Amino acid sequence: MRRLFSIALILGLFAWPSLHAASPPAFEDSMAQRTLACTACHGKQGRAGPDGYYPRLAGKPAGYLYNQLLNFRDGRRHYGLMASLVEPLSDAYLMEIAQYFSMLDLPYPAPEPTTAAQQVLARGRILVTQGDTVKKIPACVQCHGEALTGVAPNIPGLLGLPRDYLNAQLGGWQTRQRRAAAPDCMAHIADQLSDQDVASVAHWLASQPVPANAKPLSALPPLRLNAQRISCGSVDLPIASGPIVASPSGPASDLVTQGAYLARAGNCQACHTVPGGPPYGGGRGIATPFGTVFSSNLTSDKTTGIGAWSSSEFWEAMHNGRSRDGRLLYPAFPYTSFTQITRADSDALYAYLKTVAPTKQANAVHALRWPYSTQAALAVWRAIYFSPGVYRANASQTADWNRGAYLVNGLGHCGACHTPRNTLGASQEKLDLDGGMLPMQNWYAPSLKSGLEAGVADWTSQDIVALLKTGTSSHGLANGPMAEVVLNSTQFMSANDLMAMSVFLKSLAPTAADLRSSPASTEARTGPAGTSTAVPGKGAKLYENHCAQCHGNQGDGVRDAYPPLRNNRTVTMANPSNLVQIVLHGGFAPATAGNPRPYGMPPFVLQLSDPDLATLLTYVRSSWGNHAPKITELDVNRARTQP
Repeated sequence: MRRLFSIALILGLFAWPSLHAASPPAFEDSMAQRTLACTACHGKQGRAGPDGYYPRLAGKPAGYLYNQLLNFRDGRRHYGLMASLVEPLSDAYLMEIAQYFSMLDLPYPAPEPTTAAQQVLARGRILVTQGDTVKKIPACVQCHGEALTGVAPNIPGLLGLPRDYLNAQLGGWQTRQRRAAAPDCMAHIADQLSDQDVASVAHWLASQPVPANAKPLSALPPLRLNAQRISCGSVDLPIASGPIVASPSGPASDLVTQGAYLARAGNCQACHTVPGGPPYGGGRGIATPFGTVFSSNLTSDKTTGIGAWSSSEFWEAMHNGRSRDGRLLYPAFPYTSFTQITRADSDALYAYLKTVAPTKQANAVHALRWPYSTQAALAVWRAIYFSPGVYRANASQTADWNRGAYLVNGLGHCGACHTPRNTLGASQEKLDLDGGMLPMQNWYAPSLKSGLEAGVADWTSQDIVALLKTGTSSHGLANGPMAEVVLNSTQFMSANDLMAMSVFLKSLAPTAADLRSSPASTEARTGPAGTSTAVPGKGAKLYENHCAQCHGNQGDGVRDAYPPLRNNRTVTMANPSNLVQIVLHGGFAPATAGNPRPYGMPPFVLQLSDPDLATLLTYVRSSWGNHAPKITELDVNRARTQP
């Protein structure tokens, strides 16, 4: 339930096409290469960004770096660019990234010159080295070490950081835009600091040289007489490998095991769990064109969850979109697809959710505009656009095809994203799975029928299964919203179910656009391999400076690392939204069991202007045989400025 109607499972196949036969450029398979998405902002080798906002990563304690990555991913720190980068990565890979940067022993730059008044610097020195007993502020050196270079494994150094960054982080603690595990000692300290205190501390710390031995201490020193040290919450968080979910082939009587599997297949937790919150506790806001819908509490709590519900009441919600108290549910909960689920699967889901630990958290009131907030308007919408009905097997098709259709159209609700919607948010059934924009996200869920977009009729079933299981295949990789789906849902599905989905997806009829370009749809889109219609100039220079290192001079990419840009459907699709999003905001493929250490795409949102990015992407869309319409500054600006 991430956004309106694009709930839970987004089977979009945001995939790159097959690699070209040309030899890939030589490159070093290293953590430095895999973390280019990090150093694009944090500077070469993590030395710090040039703007004073992106801090140094090199040499910081591994535990501290790891927990900050978790904090961004789980919502305790707020910066959209960071959150989207780390969202598809596992705990184990985040720890490996943290350890890599921690081990880099690099010299620090000279301190910033300061124009602060002497009394400001003096106040900062006192707060850092002695604290303020009247305000109950401990000295910074009590936790961060006498040399202020940090303490392994979890406390960072405070020297070598820009003044603006220090100001921003202390302000973040005060406004709770930055949080840590309870008890949050830094939040308590920041609350005692005045604005003048914050400025004094930031000015003094930024003006101090970093000692020759800048490595963190191995342990905190003993407290001095009358010194104060606040007890902080544990930051030694365990590394989770992800829950192991059983295959549905177990005994039919094991409803809980079956339900746990189905909940994974439907990616229910992604919508009904706030990042960093209790599983299935609800409260996640889903932005829609009509306002914000909040997911409900599905835990076994009897007052705020579904602990007091019967299996029939749960079935009524899944099948008919009606709550236990008779209220009509908003279709942000995809009952328009879930209505096809069998009663047996509904009962299994119910049995599993009844075992989820109770969380007492009242359901939030939706923030929808009038008249969309009224039950009367919803009743009219349902009368026009919703008809309940379970899946009916197609007798002319195989058992695998029918199972795949059931998963794609019902539990998987792929059409919730991959079908265009009208102005009232209803799916256009005649264009089922023909592709559509994800509301409020600026991502395009491409057509699952069109060979020009995400159709897989010419893929092998093995390649489709590999993409859904690992996030990568010989044809490409999953990115954007699809990365989250693979990470949290499809990688846990059984091989039989994934194979059944591939059978159904391969059978989807081609679109009119495919038929017009048949039989040589690929050449119609890209031209003969090796040709180029791009005009050398600024676009070529931008590509050379920013892209060729990974994607090669001829756009061939590197197998199992960087996708090719030649004959790439994401590059050449008529709708350029995904290409613009990927280049602006970067990203990783999902870190799955089959691909645990993916390479990152650096974000260029801060490096390239709208005109430059439009020029660069137009060059890519018209080079090496690609033939696609130009990208305008408006296309880039729309992706950059809209939520």
